[in-house]
Amino acid sequence: MDCTPSLPVLGQSLPEFTALTTHGTITLPADASGKWLILFSHPADFTPVCTTEICSFQKRIKGFQELNCMLVGLSVDQVWSHIKWLEWIKQKLNYNIEFPIIADERGEVAEKLGMIHPGKGNNTVRAVFIVDPKGIVRLIVYYPQEVGRNMDEILRALKALQTSDANACAIPANWPKNGLIGDHVIVPPPADVESAKQRLNQYEGYDWWFCHKPL
Repeated sequence: MDCTPSLPVLGQSLPEFTALTTHGTITLPADASGKWLILFSHPADFTPVCTTEICSFQKRIKGFQELNCMLVGLSVDQVWSHIKWLEWIKQKLNYNIEFPIIADERGEVAEKLGMIHPGKGNNTVRAVFIVDPKGIVRLIVYYPQEVGRNMDEILRALKALQTSDANACAIPANWPKNGLIGDHVIVPPPADVESAKQRLNQYEGYDWWFCHKPL
């Protein structure tokens, strides 16, 4: 297996692939057309951190669904391993995992998406891709195997992307609880001198280049 990382690029289409999952065969991004997609990888089944992550995604699944978002997991494991692991999670932890998990047994999808770290064998890193309804990669987050992800932040990032798209605005740090402007969003910078002069008459702000507005 070639373990040289090759990452997709923000703003470009998610590389197309077909793979076996716990819900049958899936082709992405085609099968998520019209929906947002969160594709995430975990290093291996039957490992503690990955188990906490799978349960955390499931706990928030309604929040993702309300945002028209499809969750799909992935690891370099066989499908029977996924199935047995999900059975164990349901029996021992009382979580019924509702989203599909790709069985990337040969690592072909992981290679295509740069999920294999050269120093970590054949296991995937903890990657997250947020893909919009047109199949465009909008956000990529990579965590090492040793650190579990924050699913509330992934959900927040999805909301932020959708809010930015719908309102032609930028989203501040820690939104909607930013320390400077609260739940406001940031107005795009003016395109000319006259617009800059009028900006503070139109919006709240610290200066013409730092204006904000409520949704």
